[in-house]
Amino acid sequence: MTGTVGTAENPLRVAIIGSGPSGFYAADHLQRQAGLVVHIDMFDRLPTPYGLVRGGVAPDHQKIKSVTKAYERVATHPSFRFYGNITYGSDLTHADLARHYHAVIYAVGAQSDRRMDIPGEDLPGSHPATEFVAWYNAHPDYADFKFDLSQENVAVVGLGNVAMDVIRILASSPEELAATDIADYALEALRNSRVKRIYVLGRRGPAQSAFTNPEIKELGELAEAEVIVAPEEVALDPVSQQFVDSGADKSTTRNVEILKEYAARGGSGKPKQIIMRFCVSPTELSGNGQVESVKLVKNALVADDKGNLKAKPTAETETLPIGLIFRSVGYNGVALPDVPFDAKRGVIPNDHGRVLTAAGSGQNVVGEYVVGWIKRGPSGIIGTNKPDSIETADCLLADLQASALNAPAQPDRAALESLLRERGLQAVSYADWLLLDEAERQRGQERGAPRRKFWRVAEMLDTINQRKGQ
Repeated sequence: MTGTVGTAENPLRVAIIGSGPSGFYAADHLQRQAGLVVHIDMFDRLPTPYGLVRGGVAPDHQKIKSVTKAYERVATHPSFRFYGNITYGSDLTHADLARHYHAVIYAVGAQSDRRMDIPGEDLPGSHPATEFVAWYNAHPDYADFKFDLSQENVAVVGLGNVAMDVIRILASSPEELAATDIADYALEALRNSRVKRIYVLGRRGPAQSAFTNPEIKELGELAEAEVIVAPEEVALDPVSQQFVDSGADKSTTRNVEILKEYAARGGSGKPKQIIMRFCVSPTELSGNGQVESVKLVKNALVADDKGNLKAKPTAETETLPIGLIFRSVGYNGVALPDVPFDAKRGVIPNDHGRVLTAAGSGQNVVGEYVVGWIKRGPSGIIGTNKPDSIETADCLLADLQASALNAPAQPDRAALESLLRERGLQAVSYADWLLLDEAERQRGQERGAPRRKFWRVAEMLDTINQRKGQ
């Protein structure tokens, strides 16, 4: 092909690796550019799109999942293609992308959990929260995981929304869960759960909690569970009280109010208890072949030079009897084959979304970009990805104007699809996904749920082929 890149004769060819919100927001911004002809190919190793909207958002939060309607408009654009069931690094290599695209956007998220780095963390019964989240959301990689729900005492470490989701799923009644799109096997396991007490462990205080108002409020609305907060747990230290009194954001103030309401309410005799603990940190997990207890240290909140409150351990300790613990203390990105990686921060090094050869002092990697958590680290909610992705897409567009993109040898879609066929790969198109989506929704009607997900890739592919009459 010859001529200016971004025209009908020579379309701008962009590959997006990952099909979560950040990737779709980048695609949307590129599609909106007047006069630009852009062909976007989005790849995901799963047959299903949407990333954490499908595999991370809690099954009882259907309203949040409705954001996919905006992504559907992007995906059905005539110049967009979705290639599910294609794994970057094996099915499709870095060299392949350089051969077929002017630009590549990495949108792979932060795929691993941070550790607590305490003795006993690897005992059976100790899990990253994201394993549990992926399990109950029918992620194919986690469908066969086992969690010992015969334990009466469980701990969840962390005060973010993911921790709140885990707590809520553990504390919900089978009837509440059945009306969601939770995985069938998870519903059955939770139906037989013996969990009675869920300890919520936060290293800082109520005013530093990262959960949102709706998330903490929902815990108090469950049919079979009550939130227990001792009055002393929500008694703010002087620095936190000053922060709240002198103009803390409304969300922080409301979180504290909700927790104080729980403390005033006391117990009501429901079969499950969610016990909120603040200013404590796990220092050791103990047990004979499995988790049996967690040792906690009491923290004091101390302001640093910038006025930020840090949790400083004291000499006061205690031990809680638990048989299961989930940590939700942060996430890290995972390095991609042949792509620079900043192991210290767990991100792809970048300058406003332009991939760098190394963190800090690296040079731009021509034609390579990054969005979302793998760009900035694990922060924000789904909507936070939109301005982040627009920033990156604008850098790509500026490089297009400066003729500073990659010059692929075969920038036509037919060549890419020929390559996939030669390798014997069954790529799932967006139209294929819509067939699977319809099948899941029909299955959901059987139990009055929005959908019943498939969790085996082979079953997904079989279902698609059957509906296509193949």
